[in-house]
Amino acid sequence: MVRKMTVPPMELVEGDGPGTQMCAVMEDIGSVSIRRAHIPEPNEGEVRIKVKWVGICGSDLEVYRGAREPEFLSYPTRLGHEVAGVIDKVGKNVIGLKEGDHVALRYVWGAFAEYVCCIPFAVKVLPKDFPLIEGSLIEVLPPLLHTAERAEISPAKNILIMGQGVSGLAMTQVINLFSPKNLVVTDLFDEKLALAKKYGATHTYKLPSSDTKTMDVVGKDFPDGFDVVIPCLLEGSGMVDAIDAAAQNGRIVMYGCIGTSHKPIDFFKVHKKRLDILSTEPKRDIDNRRFFEEGLRLVMDGLVNTKETITHIFPLEKIEEAFKLRNQRSGDIIHVMIDCEVNS
Repeated sequence: MVRKMTVPPMELVEGDGPGTQMCAVMEDIGSVSIRRAHIPEPNEGEVRIKVKWVGICGSDLEVYRGAREPEFLSYPTRLGHEVAGVIDKVGKNVIGLKEGDHVALRYVWGAFAEYVCCIPFAVKVLPKDFPLIEGSLIEVLPPLLHTAERAEISPAKNILIMGQGVSGLAMTQVINLFSPKNLVVTDLFDEKLALAKKYGATHTYKLPSSDTKTMDVVGKDFPDGFDVVIPCLLEGSGMVDAIDAAAQNGRIVMYGCIGTSHKPIDFFKVHKKRLDILSTEPKRDIDNRRFFEEGLRLVMDGLVNTKETITHIFPLEKIEEAFKLRNQRSGDIIHVMIDCEVNS
């Protein structure tokens, strides 16, 4: 079975004595607080990471908004998975990785903390001269690359990316490398569309509201719809719009819209259009590692910019303020980063 994202165990305590650390706990919908926990020790086959940077992902935001169903998680919970830091302790029988290595993590959730432990599978070593703050977003590259491969993009196809948030803007950069005929993107904000244009979008369209149907805006230029539709939206209801925007015999690759849809989905329309609807996230561990390596290389070679979308930085102790800001819908709020390195 392919490995799943894990939440490393963390023992919460009441006091702030020696051997304890700060960590963030999502107590309930819309409520994030700083708690104290024991600094974990790596088990055999694990390493401990002194966390430096963690980005607030859209999936974290969904949990904050209460948009995830109970079978996905329950409160209280810990969040944070776009991680970069430094290995500060190595458990028994770990080879290759060593103390002092700068790393990005993948498939580790609950990293809004000073320290976390994980297995080597979750770790990608970064060059020490590569800025750690830019390394945290490498975590999103594997599913973006998997999305692009599943989309089967060619120079004859028209591609639509719905949404230009943190992942949407990175997706635009990745899909541009696959040389589509037209790369069309939509968003609510001019600032994000301007970045998308810089990153290779051939057409950008501003939607008046989140309820606007995409084809009402882009249909004049693309009346037949799109060969590939890639939703990069949080809400599952966006799939209704994605189906409408897909061309006959088209393909929808669900990078986003993986939450619950509160609108009815017309599966007869899916059948009538002969659409393929594909999920993302690799089904084999070896592919996860391959995409991790390819993603890092794209960033290292300057082909994907993970720095330009960072708009705000908060210390860990102000994470509640950071979530409140990230929850706002605004063109000048894109990637909000948490600095988890606490100066004692």
